[in-house]
Amino acid sequence: MEHIQFWQIILLTLYSGFAIYDGNNTTLGLVKPSMAGFFAGLIMGDVTTGLFIGGTLNLLVLGVGNFGGASIPDYMTGAVLGTTFAIMSGEGAEFGATIAVPIGLLMVQLDILARFTNTFIHHKADSLIERGNIKLASRMNLVGQLPISLSRMIPVFLALVLGSAFVNNVVQHVPESIMNGLKVSGGMLPALGIAILMRYLPIKKNISFLILGFFLAAYLSVPILGAAIIGLAVAIYIFNADNQKAQLAQKTSGDMGDE
Repeated sequence: MEHIQFWQIILLTLYSGFAIYDGNNTTLGLVKPSMAGFFAGLIMGDVTTGLFIGGTLNLLVLGVGNFGGASIPDYMTGAVLGTTFAIMSGEGAEFGATIAVPIGLLMVQLDILARFTNTFIHHKADSLIERGNIKLASRMNLVGQLPISLSRMIPVFLALVLGSAFVNNVVQHVPESIMNGLKVSGGMLPALGIAILMRYLPIKKNISFLILGFFLAAYLSVPILGAAIIGLAVAIYIFNADNQKAQLAQKTSGDMGDE
């Protein structure tokens, strides 16, 4: 059982607060579960586990966006805590990915609470605008980020401070059959994510490429990078072929116009 250091708790807490700020403002990509898993794994000393958990959760939110006032599962926080608990418990990435899902769903409620708190700040900004204090009103946008960041930082901090005892109790008292079930569920999450992703892709139109990718992975054991390079080569060929067709059609149309 690995124990977490206080400096690791501080770094993970600060990351969760800045990551959600980044998702609403700077958009560097730190709010993505894959990035959160990477940084959590880096801080905890096991990047591979963090990438597995973060990448798995990233598959679950592809094509999902929180437009307007909508709240979606916060798998960034789930990736941070799931990675940390997986490494602390030594139960593996599948265990971490499984417990990260309910964490992400629970964070929806805190996100709603933080947005509700922001209504008071927005009203303050409205009153400042009415009084002509535009400069101070614009700063309310930054003040409004404080409840959002705290809604992630506080639960992450508390979970990590109290988490060592919690994780230890889970590992020691949960029956082995349930732990094995959690690992199986965690292993199924990538397949679920891929299935969700395929719903947004024009599979019928590009079924030949899907078959080609499956053949490369299943029968030739080509790694992901190799399959991606082949896909890039095919994409470049199709792009150039379409450009040539368009140029030929334009030239043919011009020649007919001259006649």
